[in-house]
Amino acid sequence: MGFIESSEELMNRIENMDRDNSVFQFSIPGKGKFTLVLQEEDENSIKSDVEKNPQLKQMIEESKSEYKKGKGMSTSELLNSLSAKNFE
Repeated sequence: MGFIESSEELMNRIENMDRDNSVFQFSIPGKGKFTLVLQEEDENSIKSDVEKNPQLKQMIEESKSEYKKGKGMSTSELLNSLSAKNFE
């Protein structure tokens, strides 16, 4: 699990995500642990990836469940919730 020390570092990690590097688990002090999943627009490719990777399927299902419970947060909301104090 990655440890993020600034919003710039988080954005760099997000920018470097791609099809082969589509899941990123990280921790932010004072906020908690996060799992970020890059979802491509082509639903069929996601389906085939999930079929090939049971762990990815489990993480996506958990993410959907948490979102339905209102525990979801957009990337913008996450970044706006951070301050320099979180990285001290």
